[in-house]
Formats: sequence, structure tokens, C-alpha cells
Amino acid sequence: MKIMAASAKRMLNSLTQLVRSLHTQPASLSSFRSSRELQPLEQYPEVEIVHNPPEWKFVERLLPPATVPQPIAKPAYPSGWQPPKSDGLASGYFVARTKNHMVPVYLHTRYRGQRRLTVVRRVHGDIWALERELRALVERARNGKLCATRVNELSGQIHIHGDYVDLLRTHLKQLGF
Repeated sequence: MKIMAASAKRMLNSLTQLVRSLHTQPASLSSFRSSRELQPLEQYPEVEIVHNPPEWKFVERLLPPATVPQPIAKPAYPSGWQPPKSDGLASGYFVARTKNHMVPVYLHTRYRGQRRLTVVRRVHGDIWALERELRALVERARNGKLCATRVNELSGQIHIHGDYVDLLRTHLKQLGF
């Protein structure tokens, strides 16, 4: 019994020494604790700031563009993307594209995927007319079954219960938005 108590006591002493050494030495993985203290400014070399160096053109190539460029006009795109054709004056409403030139129709899943909501954003103008048209389209796709919708006029959004993202995107592209 005395042998076990002595070995436990030695193990406890070595553990406390290890903990003390960790707290007194600078951490090897921390850049803050292991870095040198700030020296007087006279010990550091002079730095010349060049506002327009000739090497800057190589850096500018690597930077992302500030805005998304306008797409090049083609008769057909391989991805199936279509540019907007209508300004919405004839229909009384307009669905603006996103900054990446995409139709703003999204799928929101709630309750661990049990509830799906299709959201149409960026609607301007007569949002109620667009909601009636989209609800009629979804009900035709559901073989006459009613579908629940919600309109938020302030944010310009239409929420439709169910997953109808592809159906609504193709319909809005056909309308020219």
C-alpha cells in the first residue's frame, strides 16, 4: 500500500511541475506570447511607400472585380441562362434580377426539411397580380389542388408553400424577367 501511495505522490509532483513549467514558459504555438517585444522605432529599417509601383499591375490581376460584369450578348447560352427581355410595363409588375443576373426564386426549408417554401423576391409593381398568376400556375401543376401563398408588400416577396423553384423560374424567364 505504501508503494502505491509513493508512486501516486511522485506522479502528482511531476504533473504539478509540468503545469508550472507550462505557465512560466512562453507558449510555443501562440504567436502573441512567443513574439519579441516592440523595439524603439530607430532600430527598424526605413520603409519607402510607393503609391504607383510598376508591379501593381500583377497584383490587380489577382483582385476580384468590384462589380459583376454585364454578360456578353449571344443568341443562346450553353447553361440555359436567358437575359431579361421585359421591363414589366405591359404586365404592371417587374421581377428584378440579382447582382449576378439570376432570377430571384429561392427554396427555404424549415423544420428539418419537412416544410418547403418557394420564395420569389425583388418584385416591384402590382405584386398581387403576380401572386394570382403564380398561384394559378402552381395550382395547374398540382392538378387543381389549392396552394397557400403569402405576400409581403413591403419587402416585395411572395412565399408559396411547396417546392416550385424550377417551375417558377422557367415561367418568369418566359415572361422576360
